[in-house]
Amino acid sequence: MKIEFKFSNLLGTVYCKGNLLFTPDGTCLLSPVGNRVTVFDLINNKSYTLPFSHRRNIARLALNPRGNLLLSVDEDGRAILTNLPRRLALHHFSFKAPISALTFSPSGLHFAVGIGRLIEVWHTPSTPEATTEEGLEFAPFVRHRVYAGHYDTVQSVEWSSDSRFFLSAAKDLTARIWSLDPEEDFVPTTLAGHREGVLGAWFSSSQEEIYTVSQDGALFQWSYTQKPTTNDEIDMVEDDEAPSQWRIVQRHYFMQNNAKVKCAAFHPECNLLVAGFSNGLFGLYELPEFNMIHTLSISQNDIDFVTMNKSGEWLAFGASKLGQLLVWEWQSESYILKQQGHFDSMNALVYSPDGQRIITTADDGKIKVWDTQSGFCIVTFTDHSSGVTACEFAKRGNVLFTSSLDGSVRAWDLVRYRNFRTFTAPTRLSFSSVAVDPSGEVVCAGSLDSFDIHIWSVQTGQLLDQLSGHEGPVASLAFAPSGDTVVSGSWDHTVRIWSIFGRTQTSEPIQLQADVLHVAFRPDSKQVAVSTLDGQLTFWSVSEANQEAGVDGRRDVSGGRKISDRRTAANVARTKSFNCIAYSTDGTCVIAGGNSKYICLYDVQSGTLIKKFTISVNLSLDGTQEFLNSRNLTDAGPRGLIDSQGQASDLEDRIDRTLPGATRGDLSARKTRPEVRVPAVAFSPTGRAFCAASTEGLLVYSLDNALQFDPFDLDLDITPASTIAAVHSKDYLLALVMAFRLNERPLIRRVYESIPVPDVSLVVKHLPTVYLARLLRFVAQATDESPHLEFNLRWIEALLSAHGPYLKDNAASFGSELRTVQKAVAKIQADLARLADDNVYALDYLLAQPVSSSAKEVNGDGGGQLQLMVDGNGAEEENADEGMEDEWIGLGDEDGGAVG
Repeated sequence: MKIEFKFSNLLGTVYCKGNLLFTPDGTCLLSPVGNRVTVFDLINNKSYTLPFSHRRNIARLALNPRGNLLLSVDEDGRAILTNLPRRLALHHFSFKAPISALTFSPSGLHFAVGIGRLIEVWHTPSTPEATTEEGLEFAPFVRHRVYAGHYDTVQSVEWSSDSRFFLSAAKDLTARIWSLDPEEDFVPTTLAGHREGVLGAWFSSSQEEIYTVSQDGALFQWSYTQKPTTNDEIDMVEDDEAPSQWRIVQRHYFMQNNAKVKCAAFHPECNLLVAGFSNGLFGLYELPEFNMIHTLSISQNDIDFVTMNKSGEWLAFGASKLGQLLVWEWQSESYILKQQGHFDSMNALVYSPDGQRIITTADDGKIKVWDTQSGFCIVTFTDHSSGVTACEFAKRGNVLFTSSLDGSVRAWDLVRYRNFRTFTAPTRLSFSSVAVDPSGEVVCAGSLDSFDIHIWSVQTGQLLDQLSGHEGPVASLAFAPSGDTVVSGSWDHTVRIWSIFGRTQTSEPIQLQADVLHVAFRPDSKQVAVSTLDGQLTFWSVSEANQEAGVDGRRDVSGGRKISDRRTAANVARTKSFNCIAYSTDGTCVIAGGNSKYICLYDVQSGTLIKKFTISVNLSLDGTQEFLNSRNLTDAGPRGLIDSQGQASDLEDRIDRTLPGATRGDLSARKTRPEVRVPAVAFSPTGRAFCAASTEGLLVYSLDNALQFDPFDLDLDITPASTIAAVHSKDYLLALVMAFRLNERPLIRRVYESIPVPDVSLVVKHLPTVYLARLLRFVAQATDESPHLEFNLRWIEALLSAHGPYLKDNAASFGSELRTVQKAVAKIQADLARLADDNVYALDYLLAQPVSSSAKEVNGDGGGQLQLMVDGNGAEEENADEGMEDEWIGLGDEDGGAVG
């Protein structure tokens, strides 16, 4: 079978650096996460990451007014033009220098780029100016004009509403007014008067005023007026002869106690200005009166970027120091989105048993729970006081166990989101590994400080035993899925198999040739995989304690050279071992990762490498290059580690200067580059995805990729039009097969929802078995996404009834699809159970309320039953009028049917 795992999503990181963008409709937010772009759907509460990646971290994003073309540029000035709705990269282009500003004109015909002290205006691809007479684009990017005049780096470019003029703000303390094309009687104007670099300049909605903001907290309002004259000059100069020019009419100051302005944004239609400061505060002001509406502290570090959506209701903030991303609605004073990734390297991850959650732990002491469907972090635990080294789920129940360097093992209830048990050792130890038996009654932990394995009872929290036998630190632990044995790996070159529930807690040692780094059990508990420091993967039988297979992965995982390495990538010993391994759900494959940019997928039985995944090509990270350029090696060391900006670096912005009289901050501060590595990998319980914790975040690779055109058994007669024609002629089976052969998800869904309910069983009965796996997978996804609850359940019932024996005989081939269906049905069951409980509680509350004195019995003799109803305003009224309609409060589907 051909394995086609492809990049699906990036979790664990929500913002790195660069600017934020709202889509034209204001419902989605685009955020640069390293060298990728993540889109946050604020209405549907979902996020996804675009599949393309840059060679360095993204510096600027721009979206055309229609919202279909996204232009992203990295730190080196290399740009990628993307079709955002289709998520396809259309063109690669280089501006040949780093850029500092990027924005499209309101007309969508041009975009302006700030390159150093120059401003370049380019034609937007697909415009008439950039096409030939035949309509074909031979050069998608055509430069319109270059504007020179600034003496320092341009920091902002803003267009007028008619796209005829634009404003530029630079570090040379000035802002300038430019025209797109030569205008009659217009001369480019310089707006000078600020004492520090100008961060932004904007036109008002009427274009009669200009607002400029500088880094020192000054806001200037400019108007095109005549020079003020004295009484003596009034008689000498006629009014119509007085010269007019742009002048400062108002000066305002933010007054934020020595805090610098880091970013600002202006909304011309609403006359709202929002500014972010270096102390983590932001202020919202109404112009031109400069009335302060809000001031709120959202971070303890600099606010790097702020933007507003088209309606002016939502404000988006990004803080790169801690990786924070926030969307604030200023009218209701509430958060629309509040997300933060790990600001330190991740150490471990684990899937929940149902595959709906991914738990990550990191050196920052935080435990984050990520939803696999939405991509959002739903809860963060901060009880650990030091780095969290390992995490493990109990197979039964929603209980999570974590180990930490603070000397504790904690148990977490993921229903109430609380820490309900803490386990500690008699002596102070730093735990590095944890394992839990499937029933969740016993938890084990190993430490690098002690050679013993500690065992606690989850019910009582008491230490049950300490297993001795290893002669070195315990690096990894694993409980058998059957629950009868524990496997431990140590730096003493041994793996021990413990029977902790037997009468005698004996262990059988397995001798290896190098330090053990990680151990993992096969899902059937009959085999264990061991990774050692010499790059070997060995597979051992648990019952016989003999080796069944082995893989030499040194050449497979080796790759990547740091800029300070003196040896080639092929000879670096640092990358020649696997730090983490995990079995697939069916136990036929194993995935492994280490201190390199590669993840390797092996077949266990044959020991062959199935596929090697490159997790990052980001040159901003160390270890992604195979060869180094000798021109970047200077007498002072590698050029990438030298601060070449001098006073223009971020050291000049520091307030907490360590030396008296110092004006450039702490020059002894270290400058390091993050190193690419994979500390943890895990397979999804459904078997259709796996995730890897990397330096850039949590990478999710999946077999489900709905946006790519991947036709199946296609011929010339099968087109979308012929498929729709088959639906109209009521040939539903043919239409469904044709849709699956085209493999376009919107078309499959249209055909799927067009089939009447009475015909579902007949269509499923005659469906060829070659399409059975695709239909099962599609129905499971539709059950999770679509509101047609009963319709989807009838499809599942018909599939299992008609093809049950075939699915049972070929369970190995349909294992992942059946698990996906089971997960979807279990989610429906949980939702309905929660809804039923809520209805029961609501009815109990209503029935327990006392009857008001105004309520009367329907029967005149007093023996009738009292009937109450709830009107639209929530008031209880007597149901005496026959013409009054009862209004039921409940939850139904889109067709109006009540859910029972």
